[in-house]
Amino acid sequence: MSRIGKKIIMIPEKTTVAFADGIVTVKGPLGELSKKFERSIEVEVVDGTVVLKQKKENSNTALWGTYASHVTNMIAGVNKAYQKQLIIEGIGYKAEVKGAELVMGLGFSHLVNMTIPADIKVVSEKGTVTVSGIDKEKVGQFVARIRAYKKPEPYKGKGIRYSDEVIRRKQGKKAA
Repeated sequence: MSRIGKKIIMIPEKTTVAFADGIVTVKGPLGELSKKFERSIEVEVVDGTVVLKQKKENSNTALWGTYASHVTNMIAGVNKAYQKQLIIEGIGYKAEVKGAELVMGLGFSHLVNMTIPADIKVVSEKGTVTVSGIDKEKVGQFVARIRAYKKPEPYKGKGIRYSDEVIRRKQGKKAA
């Protein structure tokens, strides 16, 4: 039995949740999200709450909890946007937003251009890049793709890291 799947999910004011044909749609003040769910999980919207149930006992228990987390994240996202922050460290490392692209200078012989998805907002300030949006998965995936271009190295800490990430430093070579 899934502990997360058993929990009743409360729907805040100004938010609506609908389930039809295996698709859950959540509308809120910031926008609308929809996600297709497998038919083995049943979603019921009753009196301002969402209840997820398994159609067959002991089938897809993992999906039950996963789908409950998805619905919770969708409800939270349409009410308050998810936000992740990256810190860019290194001499000559920089990032700036030009139209619908994020242009980064990361020590390569060329600039790195990334197209920003339509439903994600990117703000670049000195040494930091802030990514925000209503879909937690898209925000996390986009931030991970940015970080993958230049992961932080352990000697000087140069690279792109999350704002709450701690880099374990190594000592380096010693002079004889």
